[in-house]
Formats: sequence, structure tokens, C-alpha cells
Amino acid sequence: MKKPETIAVTAGRPEHTPDASLNPDVQFTSTFRAGGPLGYGRYGNQTWLAVEDAISQLEGGRTLIFSSGMAAINAVFNILPVGAVVTASNQGYSGTMTVLKMLNESGRLEVRFVDVANTSEVIAAIPGTQLLWLESPTNPCLEVADLPTLIKAAKQAGIGVAVDNTFATPLNQNPLAMGADLVMNSVTKFLAGHSDILMGAISTKDDALFTRIETQRKLGGAIAGPMEAWLALRGIRTFAIRVQRGSESALELAKRLSEHPKVSRVRYPGLPTDPQHERAKSFMRGFGAVFSFEVKASGEETERVCNAAKLITNATSLGGVETLWERRRRWPIESEVVPESLIRVSVGIENVEDLWDDIKQALDTI
Repeated sequence: MKKPETIAVTAGRPEHTPDASLNPDVQFTSTFRAGGPLGYGRYGNQTWLAVEDAISQLEGGRTLIFSSGMAAINAVFNILPVGAVVTASNQGYSGTMTVLKMLNESGRLEVRFVDVANTSEVIAAIPGTQLLWLESPTNPCLEVADLPTLIKAAKQAGIGVAVDNTFATPLNQNPLAMGADLVMNSVTKFLAGHSDILMGAISTKDDALFTRIETQRKLGGAIAGPMEAWLALRGIRTFAIRVQRGSESALELAKRLSEHPKVSRVRYPGLPTDPQHERAKSFMRGFGAVFSFEVKASGEETERVCNAAKLITNATSLGGVETLWERRRRWPIESEVVPESLIRVSVGIENVEDLWDDIKQALDTI
């Protein structure tokens, strides 16, 4: 079986025939002649299929792409019946957390918020649950769920499991292989990797689930554009090497920040001293290119640190070739369990010494 580094380069290519293009074409059309499998521009596109093939091979299940990660996430929640119980993390990607809170408050769903790093707490909460939504490592606190144990417990209880794999990426873990029913990736982030498109993806091994999610996409209309799909596929070609480089630098920066006098805590499961390290090491192949750290300062002073960077960009999002950081609590929808002085760092492919020099000078401003 091919390794993910090879899959990223080879998947989604046209057939190997004489004079065939090495890359798929961008198919700009809304209308197809009758008699084929696509039918209409909202139902499919050859350029979509190439991206879906690549992500399918990386995640080990059939894939559907969406106009954004949030569109993909909402498609999953939309297939649940009214009043269904969802058990989910009490801190994670703020968009997901906000949608779940809204659905809970409206009565559309009943949501049980738990500490996903506390395995016994999660297992105690799942009786009566229809869907266990897991994010691991979590955004932005890098908490690690014991995915093999939690997925097994949920499936034994007849509960559906969906995993947000955006931080880890399929380079470092494959939840479908652990028994999860659905995997979501924000393709915007590490898979596409150039901060120039919005896209989400859902992958599954279950044909019935695939059909239900596909119907959500057809009727909901949250479809990806062909140009965005082509750009995402081009980004996937360098996905593995970008994540590897960012992960190496993330570990080095996390180590150095752990010893910085103005830093109170570094959150990165790749650190041997991190409380999540042993658990993550037991089933993850790597630890990713995102880490967070807490400054010994107020929220206002921490904001000053982010603004003082000259190389690192103070911006939301992650997974691009450029290093980004931000104080996550600057967003009103961020979970209240996230410390005011926490800075999330998405490490790009720049020279690690240049990044370290920039971090040091920014910390010197407080």
C-alpha cells in the first residue's frame, strides 16, 4: 500500500495514456449532456472528482468536498434527526462550537459538552448519544482524545462517530481506520496549504452515509468551485512535505519557548514533557505543525506581542506555507476555557531560526 507522501503526489491524476496531461483539467460548466453520471453542475464536476480521489486515498474512505469546512460540518449535523443527542468537546474549533451551541439552544439538537481528553468523562456521557463529535488535537488548546478507545466504546454502544482531522491531517492519523464513521477535513488548511481557497471535505467508508451526505450537498448547494478544486489538488501535491517541515519547526520552537522566561506554558503533544505526549504517541504518526503557548501577561499585552511580529503574520487560520499566530480570545465566540494569554501558532515552511528571532523580539516588547 502506498504511503501518504506518495499518495499526495500521485492521486487524482488523469489516466496514463500517450500525450495525456499530467494534471487534470479545470472543468468550467454548469450543464452536462444527458446520459452520464454527473447530470448537473451542482451534483458533480470532473475537477471535484480528482480532489475527492486524492483525499479518499489519504483518508481511506470515499470523499465529498464542500465549499468550506463549516459547510462540511453542517452537512453532518443536518442529517441528524430533530432532538438527536450529540456529545462533543467543550473546547475546539470555534465555528463548530458556536454552531453546536446554537443548535442546542434552539432545541434542534441536544449537545453534551465534555472534556475530550478525559476518557472516562466522555464514555460516561455517551449513553443515549446519536453522534460523538471528536476533534483531536483540539483547536486551540491541543488536547488529545484517546481516539482508539473512544471510537471503540462508541461503536460498541451503537453510536456514530465523526472526527475533525484538520489539525492532525491524514499524514499523522486516520480515524476511519480506527473505526470512525466520518472524518472531516478543512481542506482550506494543511491539505490545500496556500491560504488562497476555502474548502471542506467529508470522508467515509459507509456507502449509506456517503449517500446521505451527498444529498445534503446537492440540495444544500454548498459546492466547491472548479477553480478552487484545482488549486486544492495542486496544494495537496506538496501537502506531506509542508506538514513535515512545519512539524519539525513546531517542535523546535515549542522546546525553546518552554524555557523562555515570559512563557508560562507551551501546549504541543510532540513535547515529551507535554501531558498529552504519551497518549498521542500511542496512535499518532506525528504531532502536526500547530502549537499554542501562554504568555505571562494580560490579554492586552499578549495582543501587543502578536502585533509586534515582523515575519510571522498576526491572522486567523492555519495550515499555510506562511507562519501565522494570533491571540485566540480576541474572538468573542472563542471558548471561555481558552486562556486570555494563549497564542496559537501555525508553523509554515520558513527557516526556523528566522522564526525564532521574530518570536524573541516580539516577546521583548512586554
